[in-house]
Amino acid sequence: MAATALPPLPPQFKSIQHHLRTAQELDKREPVVAYYCRLYAMQTGMKIDSKTPECRKFLSKLMDQLEAMKKQFGDNEAITQDIVGSAHVENYALKMFLYADNEDRAGQFHKNMIKSFYTASLLIDVLTVFGELSEENAQHRKYARWKAAYIHNCLKNGETPQPGPIGLEGESFDVEREEAGTSSLHSGTTQPTSSSSTYETNNTPSSNYTGIHIPPGAHAPANTPAEVPQNTGVTSNTIQPAPQNIPPVDPSLCSAQSTGEVRLTPEDFARAQKYCKYAGSALQYEDVSTAVQNLQKALKLLITGRE
Repeated sequence: MAATALPPLPPQFKSIQHHLRTAQELDKREPVVAYYCRLYAMQTGMKIDSKTPECRKFLSKLMDQLEAMKKQFGDNEAITQDIVGSAHVENYALKMFLYADNEDRAGQFHKNMIKSFYTASLLIDVLTVFGELSEENAQHRKYARWKAAYIHNCLKNGETPQPGPIGLEGESFDVEREEAGTSSLHSGTTQPTSSSSTYETNNTPSSNYTGIHIPPGAHAPANTPAEVPQNTGVTSNTIQPAPQNIPPVDPSLCSAQSTGEVRLTPEDFARAQKYCKYAGSALQYEDVSTAVQNLQKALKLLITGRE
């Protein structure tokens, strides 16, 4: 990564400091995700304030970092192609989400699980550099942020959190406000991101959950992250990869033949390419189920012209 150091973060950019901290933490193990975290911060910062001298100076240095990373990883398709980059960031975000969700449903509450929920929500923010969020990802982001706030508050107050989906109405979460004494963005220390944000609780969430329904493991790779946070408070025997549920291959696709009358549009080819890229990205995380599903979607589209 570029050695260009960023100047002090202007107060106007407080809302993006967590994305920049996440980029720092991921520089070595996930440089592609780190790149897009900085790109998101850059785009968001430009919208907030690109005229104030201190903001212009900060954005200029951030742009230098992005240019240096682009040169360093210029041969990586995840940097040069939006479809591949989007799939890579989305898979990593959902991987973090699933790790935290599995810990939550198992009743394993700890700071690194909170951080994983919150980091997943930040990475879903980053997906907006590729366009508008899907409804599914918007719900994942809302749920992850709420869960981080709820569990943080419970642990801070000496209460036992309720695992899994419950009521949302008692929690509020403010990314932009920070508690006094939070670590500096450039201190080089790794703090649970959630602990450096302000969480507020008005009352205990009700048990009649009517908000977001997220079945365990339904929307993310089955394996836990390769970089499962350290010092989780549970033994290595507790965190095991979940069994892979491989979807059955549609037999009609194996014997289907094009009639020659199927006319594929450029949009059809783009969608098929997207499914193949998603499958390839899923295989990087050993997620066979998602890979098979996306390959079948691509095959069906190419053979029949329909999804």
